[in-house]
This record gives sequence, structure tokens and C-alpha cells, in this order.
Amino acid sequence: MALGSANRRQAQVMRAPTPRDGVYELYWKFAAERQRVFEARVAGAPGPWTQDRILQEYKFCNVYRAADRVSQYLIRDVAYRDDDSSPADRLFQIVAFRNFSNVGTWETVVEILGRSPRIADLETGVFEAALTDAKDRNGGLYTGAFILCATDAYGRKTKHLNHVELFRDMFVRSCLAERVLEAESLEEVYDLLHTFPLMGDFMSYQMAIDLNYSEHVNFSENDFTKPGPGALRGIKKVFSDLGGLTPQEVIMWMVDNQEAEFARLELDFSGLWGRPIQAIDAQNLFCETDKYCREAVPELASARSRIKSRYVSTPEPMTLFFPPKWGINGHLPQNEVLGSRVRASSNPCSR
Repeated sequence: MALGSANRRQAQVMRAPTPRDGVYELYWKFAAERQRVFEARVAGAPGPWTQDRILQEYKFCNVYRAADRVSQYLIRDVAYRDDDSSPADRLFQIVAFRNFSNVGTWETVVEILGRSPRIADLETGVFEAALTDAKDRNGGLYTGAFILCATDAYGRKTKHLNHVELFRDMFVRSCLAERVLEAESLEEVYDLLHTFPLMGDFMSYQMAIDLNYSEHVNFSENDFTKPGPGALRGIKKVFSDLGGLTPQEVIMWMVDNQEAEFARLELDFSGLWGRPIQAIDAQNLFCETDKYCREAVPELASARSRIKSRYVSTPEPMTLFFPPKWGINGHLPQNEVLGSRVRASSNPCSR
């Protein structure tokens, strides 16, 4: 369980994790340099955007989870799609999209249905038929973004049909949407998701964050965190001793100390148009630091010894759009960015 801000500050006075010399600094240096690359690309600067060989050669997520392409699509084209979806339908759409994390899958399902899917489509079987049709057309439904349980927990013979039954269990039989809309904390949203089969610790946390992007769920991202396996590996590399803190508390310690550490290390970091690193981003940064260390500090052995994905430029540009409640959309470039092709600008809320 994450600590509240007052309790976190009290914990800092009493104890602090012990940094691993040379590696702890890499966490902050990686964050500053990776964000600088993002900002340079958004500004349209020609590459290379960094002199860091590892960042040039390998693929790393953005410092801010919400800035990654799949999250951007989820926020812009699912959570804030301009249509007549009810709040409950919107929450179903967010959960369903993140389960597959595949833009092609989602766009094919929307094309088949002629609109975004609704909870009623789960009851009638229309969503299941559309998903199966999308699988046949596209040759698959999932990406490798998350390792999803593929058990037959609901008695169906294929992975995607078990997930359809999961959605039915969530949104038809258990009224999950209504319960999420009544939740009083981000942790409660996580707990509600975590009660269902196929919903492990990490996936429940990721989906809770996605639901919290919407206009219907509104909690601080610093209220709760749940480190995944990659973050736990990163924490072990960055710190030689946690000083009695839990991994969750370590993540919150990083959130609370970010300004002081960037200043101490003389690193230029202004956030996401002024938005500081949040707990979900600090958690992800531990995962990315673990990856970075496989090349930068290979003697720090872990369960993973190499970085699998090499950097490949994505030609398709996109229009940046973040949850309006964050108050940063007015500072964003209005043109499409982060691609090698330039297209005419479009309204990010109406696609």
C-alpha cells in the first residue's frame, strides 16, 4: 500500500534507501536525457537527438507513461472519443482496449461495429463476434506490451474468448463500471480490478491508471502505486539497501525527492510541460533503468541480461493530447509530431 503524502514525508525523516553509487545517478540522468530526446522530437529537431549510444541504439519508453504512443491513442481516441458513450461504456472501452493494447485491433472492431463497443454488445454477443472477425482479418489481436494470462479461467478454448468472458464478468454480471464510478481512491479502483481472474497485480495497476485518465475517475496518480517485475529489478539495481522501505515507498520517495535530486545533479528537467514525475512514471523509470543498466552496467546481473528491442523510427505522426484535467493541453503544439511524415492537423477529440 502506498503512503499518504504526510506519512511519506515523515518516513523520509526517519529513513531513506541507500543509493548504489553510480547507478542511482543513472536513474535521474536517464530520466533527464530521455525527456530531452522527447522534447527535441516534439520540437521537430533533426536527429540524432542524443549522444547517448544506448538511447540511440535501443528502444525505451518515454519518461511519462501517458506520452507513449499506445497511451496517447487510448487517451485521445478511446477515453475522450467524441461520441455518445455512457460513463459505464467508456470504462468498458478503456479496459477492453488496454487488454489488447493494439490500435489495429481496436480500429478493426470499431469499423466492424460502426462505433465504439458498448456493454450491451457483451450481452448480445456482438462484441465477441467483432473481436473474432478482427482476429481473422488481422491475424492476431494482442501486442507484446504486457504478458497476459492465457489460462482458460472462464472455460473458453482460446485466449481472446476467455478475455471476452472476463469483460462479461466485469461489466455485465459484476457491474464493475458502476462500482468504479463510486470508488473513493485509486487503490480502491485497483482492488476492484484485482478481484477478477486473469487480473494480476501489474495489469490491475496499469488499468487503474488508464481508467484514471478518463473524465469519470479522478484521483492523484501519487495516491497509490504497484511496482511491476521490471520496476522491482530496477529498484534492486538503483539501491543497495532499501532502508526498511517497501518498494512502493521507494517509488514515492523518488517522487517526493525528484526536484532536489535533479538540482543536486545539475540536470535540466522541467517535466511534462511543467507536470512533475508521478508515481506511475517513477515506477516505469525503474523498469527502464533496469533495461538501461543491462548495457551501461552489465556486471549488475538480473533475470534479464540484454535489451530486446532496438530503436526503430516510427513514421506515423500523432497529435499530442493529455487528460484535460491535467491542465497542460493548452501548452502543446497544435501540429502533428513524433513522426517522419507530416500530415494535415486534425482535432484530437473527434477522431
